[in-house]
Amino acid sequence: MIPFTKMQGLGNDYVYIDGYSRSIEIKDYSKLARKISDRHFGVGSDGLILILKSKIADFKMRMFNYDGSEAEMCGNGIRCVGKFVYDKKLTKKEELTIETLAGIKKLKLNIKEGLVDTVEVDMGEPILEPKKIPVIWNKEIAKDMLISAADQSFLFTCVSMGNPHAITRVSNIEKLEIEKYGPILEVEKHFPKKANIEFIEILNENTIKMRVWERGAKETLACGTGACASVVACNLNHWTKEHVKVQLLGGQLDIVWDQENNHVYMTGPARSVFEGEYIEE
Repeated sequence: MIPFTKMQGLGNDYVYIDGYSRSIEIKDYSKLARKISDRHFGVGSDGLILILKSKIADFKMRMFNYDGSEAEMCGNGIRCVGKFVYDKKLTKKEELTIETLAGIKKLKLNIKEGLVDTVEVDMGEPILEPKKIPVIWNKEIAKDMLISAADQSFLFTCVSMGNPHAITRVSNIEKLEIEKYGPILEVEKHFPKKANIEFIEILNENTIKMRVWERGAKETLACGTGACASVVACNLNHWTKEHVKVQLLGGQLDIVWDQENNHVYMTGPARSVFEGEYIEE
C-alpha cells in the first residue's frame, strides 16, 4: 500500500509520493510511474513525482513521465511540491529550495487562508548553447532551425530550462494537428535526448497561446518549463516583451525573463485533487 496525493498545476497532473517524512520501499520507480499513471488501470496522471530528503536543499524532487522516463524538471510539478510540503506541514518556510536534476530551484509560496494558492518559481537562467540543450546545430544559438514533419515544415528556436524545448510559431493553434506532428518532432534527429515541442501563437506583445507535446507524455494541458522556454524564444525573436502571460489548455501562467539577472520567473497555481493508497501488485 503506497499512500499518494494527486495534484495538478493547470491540469498538468501528477501522483505525488512522500518519501521525506515516511520510509518508502519502491524497487523500480520507472515501472511504478507507468502503472500508477495509467488512466484506465492506475490512478491516472502525466507522471509520478517523489518528494525526498536533500543534503543541499530543503527538499528533493524526482519526476518520472507517463512512459517511465525520468525528466530533469517540471515547472507545474515543482509548484505542487511547494504546496505539498507546506500544506502538509513538512515546513513552515514560505521560501524554499528544491533540488532537481536541473539544479536547485527557489520557490516563493503565496499563502491564502493558511494554504498555498500560487507559487513563484525562480527557474534560473535559460540555456541557449546548442550542445548544452542538447540540440544538433552548428550555430551559436539554436534559432531558425527548419525541420520537416509529415507534410509541413516548422521553424524552431531551441531553449533548455534544465530540459530540452523546441519552440515554433503557428498561425492558428486551435487547428493544429498536434497528434500528427508532435510524435515525429519529439524524436527528430536534431534532438539527441528527444525534446518537448511547443507550438505558440502570438496574440500581442504580452500574451501568447501555447500547446505542448511533452517528451514521454504526449500532449498535456500545461508545461511550466515549456512556457518559460517559449517566452525566452519569443524574446530572442523579438515577438514579445519580457513579461508574458502564457495561455495553455489548462489555464494561464505568468512568465518574466528578467534581463538584469538573466533568470526566468514563473508564477501559477497549485492544487490538490485527492488522496488515496495505491496497491502495488
